[in-house]
Amino acid sequence: MPQSSKPVYLKLRDTIAAAIIDGTYGEGAMLPSVRAFAADQGANPLTVAKAYQLFQLDGLVEVQRGVGMFVARGAAEKLRRSERERFLSREWPAIRQKIERLGLTPADLLVEKL
Repeated sequence: MPQSSKPVYLKLRDTIAAAIIDGTYGEGAMLPSVRAFAADQGANPLTVAKAYQLFQLDGLVEVQRGVGMFVARGAAEKLRRSERERFLSREWPAIRQKIERLGLTPADLLVEKL
């Protein structure tokens, strides 16, 4: 699915997931408040809350009422696995077809050409 056709809450979810995977928000780290993240991203707080709720439902964050949301233990690895599976099943087939259609070789893909 092209990034531009995704609902905003899923784009925000992807942004947060990437930050957890790359260690910006490590295990036990507090995520920005819904309002702060909404202001930073130029999004509606209700949309951010929906993205955060996905993490809560998947057990990737722990909520401390009145304090905030914290990245759960093992969240980065769980996200990495699910993102890898999603890439291989949804995105890679189209990329592979395009590589084959263009006649690219593995060497072509490994060399930076500007």
